[in-house]
Amino acid sequence: MSTLTGCIQGIGVLGPGLADWSAARAVLAGEEPYVAAATVLPPPAVLPPAERRRAGRVIRLALAVGAEALGAAAMASATADYARLLPTVFTSSGGDGDNCHELCVTLASGDRQISPTRFHNSVHNAAAGYWSIAYGCTRPSTSLCAGDASFGAGLLEALAQLAGGAPAVLLLAYDADYPQPLYAKRPIPDAFGIALLLVRADSGAGLPQLQATLSGAAAAPMGQAALESLRASIPAARGLPLLERLAQRRAGTVVLDYLDSARMAVEVQP
Repeated sequence: MSTLTGCIQGIGVLGPGLADWSAARAVLAGEEPYVAAATVLPPPAVLPPAERRRAGRVIRLALAVGAEALGAAAMASATADYARLLPTVFTSSGGDGDNCHELCVTLASGDRQISPTRFHNSVHNAAAGYWSIAYGCTRPSTSLCAGDASFGAGLLEALAQLAGGAPAVLLLAYDADYPQPLYAKRPIPDAFGIALLLVRADSGAGLPQLQATLSGAAAAPMGQAALESLRASIPAARGLPLLERLAQRRAGTVVLDYLDSARMAVEVQP
């Protein structure tokens, strides 16, 4: 794989003990201690009331981190206009586990009629659909699933789209815990999401720059045990070492989890 480049114009984060990028940046920079707490998912105010009621946890998570990344790059009054112009990459290791559980419960019952809302929320690109409703976005959207490699696959896809000529791409990586009995087979402890608004390197003067390529080196762990546990247990949190490097404004290369046979080496220029 040749080197892929891009610049980061906006970041969104939401996860256990990390309420937003501002809070996460302070923790990752060593300015504040990490205090674990259950993720609180805000209601998606950008959706119309009917869709807001139907939005499950992963949809609320994806919309929350995406809105924060957009807000960092545009004035509040211009955020919706900017969102309409952005191609998107949504990546998740498993999508909406709550909805999957409810479908399985219904199919195992005596009354196997599936509600239309459950059905249309069952597809892996449901979050992308709600995003398009929220912002009126008709730009191309890609929805990926690569298991534990989903964050790396999403970053690779977003940077490849920049290399293919897209001026900007919004990457949204998100995962949430499953209810039992699915949790016993896929024990993701809580919800975690990262959004990166990426722009082409030739238009990102003054912004943090990324250069990514495949690597045989081992993935970088987090220095704090609690943050390493978070990174290792939630696929979307595999991007934490990159966020740590950005928060500390340190130049250098960070290796991220991707495939068993190859990781992603990302050189960061703050």
